Amino acid sequence: MKLNGKLDYLELPATSGTLDSVKSFYSAAFSWSFTDYGPTYSAFAEGLDGGFQADAGEAPAKPLPVIYSKDLEETLDAVESAGGTIVKPIFSFPGGRRFHFTDPAGNELAVWGR
Repeated sequence: MKLNGKLDYLELPATSGTLDSVKSFYSAAFSWSFTDYGPTYSAFAEGLDGGFQADAGEAPAKPLPVIYSKDLEETLDAVESAGGTIVKPIFSFPGGRRFHFTDPAGNELAVWGR
């Protein structure tokens, strides 16, 4: 059920890479599936929670999508194999561990696990 005032959708740019290369990356790295809406838009449905970072030294310059993984090392290998670039190797934070990567379109995302 959709609730008024709740985050409902996350849209990422895919202008620095072709739409097909971005879809191929997320499919290979995370097994995402897509629904195409014409030649320049493709939707995914992969869950959404969120948080705010108030520490200026830790806060991202842009919103940072974060994906969960049961096996961080395995996912890091999958991201690299699919063509992602690791920009912050695995590190610990007060809730688990995570790493950051950029996708073929240049979007930065993080992956976290325990």
